[in-house]
Amino acid sequence: MSSPSLRHSLRRLWALDKFSYSLRVFIALGGSLALCWHQGWMHSLIPLFLGVIASALAETDDSWQGRLTALLVTLGCFSAAAYTVEFLFPYPWLFVSALALSAFSLTMLGALGERFATLGSATLILAVYSMIGVEQRGGVAGLWLEPLLLVAGAAWYGVLSVLWHALFAHQPIQQSLARLFRELDLYLKLKAALFEPLRQLDVEARRLDLAKQNGRVVAALNATKEIILHRVGNGRPGPKVSRYLKLYFLAQDIHERASSSHYPYNALAEAFFHSDVMFRCQRLLRMHGKACHALAQAIELRQPFEYGEQYSQAQADLQASLEHLRIQSNPAWKHLLRSLGALAGNLGTLDRLLSSASNPDALAEEQDSSLLDREPQSLRDVWERIRLQLTPTSLLFRHALRLSIALAAGYGVLHWIHPTQGYWILLTTLFVCQPNYGATRMKLVQRIVGTVLGLLLGWALIDLFPAQLVQAFFAVAAGVVFFATRSSRYTVATAAITLLVLFCFNQVGDGYGLILPRLFDTLLGSLIAGLAVFLILPDWQGRRLNRVVANTLSCNSTYLRQIMRQYAEGKRDDLAYRLARRNAHNADAALSTTLGNMLMEPGHFRKEADIGFRFLVLSHTLLSYLSGLGAHRGEALLADEKSELPASAQRLADSLDEIARGLNELTPVAIQSDSEEQLADALEQIPEELDDAQRLMQTQLSLIARQLGPLRTLAAHLLKNRTKAAT
Repeated sequence: MSSPSLRHSLRRLWALDKFSYSLRVFIALGGSLALCWHQGWMHSLIPLFLGVIASALAETDDSWQGRLTALLVTLGCFSAAAYTVEFLFPYPWLFVSALALSAFSLTMLGALGERFATLGSATLILAVYSMIGVEQRGGVAGLWLEPLLLVAGAAWYGVLSVLWHALFAHQPIQQSLARLFRELDLYLKLKAALFEPLRQLDVEARRLDLAKQNGRVVAALNATKEIILHRVGNGRPGPKVSRYLKLYFLAQDIHERASSSHYPYNALAEAFFHSDVMFRCQRLLRMHGKACHALAQAIELRQPFEYGEQYSQAQADLQASLEHLRIQSNPAWKHLLRSLGALAGNLGTLDRLLSSASNPDALAEEQDSSLLDREPQSLRDVWERIRLQLTPTSLLFRHALRLSIALAAGYGVLHWIHPTQGYWILLTTLFVCQPNYGATRMKLVQRIVGTVLGLLLGWALIDLFPAQLVQAFFAVAAGVVFFATRSSRYTVATAAITLLVLFCFNQVGDGYGLILPRLFDTLLGSLIAGLAVFLILPDWQGRRLNRVVANTLSCNSTYLRQIMRQYAEGKRDDLAYRLARRNAHNADAALSTTLGNMLMEPGHFRKEADIGFRFLVLSHTLLSYLSGLGAHRGEALLADEKSELPASAQRLADSLDEIARGLNELTPVAIQSDSEEQLADALEQIPEELDDAQRLMQTQLSLIARQLGPLRTLAAHLLKNRTKAAT
């Protein structure tokens, strides 16, 4: 391999988001192994490894200063958990009470944000690791060495993490931005599929795929925002972070433009079937998708992004095709051509946005570049957030209660039947028990299959490679594989962590003797988790579908009001507008996630899935029309105009709120509204004297109005089903 090729390959490897994480784990595990082997402390290998694993599981993104603070808090929690296990282990009733209470309390930390949820989960995991250690000593508690080794392993990985975040502070932002633009690439390609110049195209199925991908784009946007926020804090961003912040806002603008719609696609395909205009729109969108992919690669590899001339040529070809249609002066096309013109203008703006990405530093500063920090800002805020979740209607409260009861039940079972290596039951329950049935079911199957694969592979490798040092190297490799795959291929990750356990225990005892107990404990722990999520305050997604849909419509209403405020006062991407836009997309993504979870639930609980998916298509269509309205802010001002459009928009927003309120409160929703039909008819009658910008506004509002009828029909069906179920 030539030197430039080798450098390019190494750069691509370095750019992988899992590589740096896996490398840190490799250094931490490898360093622990080297120390123990050199000093003859192989009996200390297991607690050191488990401490490293717990610390790596607790790691969240932050600046190095924030990571250092988080490490100190983590070590404090880990120390308290480890020594509490040591002190209470001989007293079963005190122990199980403390276990249930700590499981509930640490899970409720999720009310404060993802970072606190991760810390709580990792602390529980380390507590179970401590129980396993005490069990290995034959139940002899009160020793100080093993908890110290667990915390030392956690501290060792934590120091590595702090140093890494100090040396490579911007790498997570680059990787997150690259991931975001890749998701935008896929979104644009799916959007291009809507422009297939075919009669009777199944637009609904393609919109469903688009809505699901929109959820992934929204998740990537949220993750990128959090990473940038951790670097900015309350201060002013440095030059590099400022550059990435501009790219993030650019991605937001691209997303708004890409998610906008200007007319029903079937009508456009039918009218212009014999023209190439739809094909040219499709081609341009696909090219924009490729540009997003190229931009992602440039950010990841820290290389210049070049926006080629072919994009401008494709835009010019589209304008020429449009001009050819205008010359024909077909009266039936008059209204449709205006929508096509707005679409072409939107694609032209997309072209300019992507072109500006080649020099992000030249992008204008946002008028309001503040980001909403959702983490608690005071102890009062902490208590208020937790207090609001202390209700059986809270999904977090249900999960916390379910997990604490499941762990207490697991502890009772292991004392009842006295299995060998019984505390693996608790560890399995902790990993398998998820906030909802669908996720738990998936995790349960993956955990069992992964454990069986790991045990079979471990049995074979222990037999083939009896040398302890070789097995120790296999343990390190298995640990790296676990962290590289745990978020994407959990079956493989489970097999890897099972291998690590077998090889580690074979260093100080009989690895073969662990195979059957590990399998039995995994099956028993999975059974307990499955029963807990099925029987204890189950969160059936179908039962809260009405509230999820209501939230979607309510957020769309707020988004519409913010858009019209911008038309009245002038375009300004302030925090209020960006928050309303993000909440609308978050709600759309939440509906998609809820429906995905519904499909994994028992048949009785997913009988409304069909209505839910039809709602998702309508909701995403509504959101795309709103995005189209929002994308053209700044092209018209209504402050001094005698226009009825603001009042019409207000009525549309009120109607969305009315449907949302009915769904949320399970009160009847009118299946049809004559006033809304009249409003839609009036909005479709566009006066000739209106300029193009106001024509576009009125067209978008008429498209939104036409969504209210189908939304009311589906809402009435959903509420009717709820009434039948209640009686």
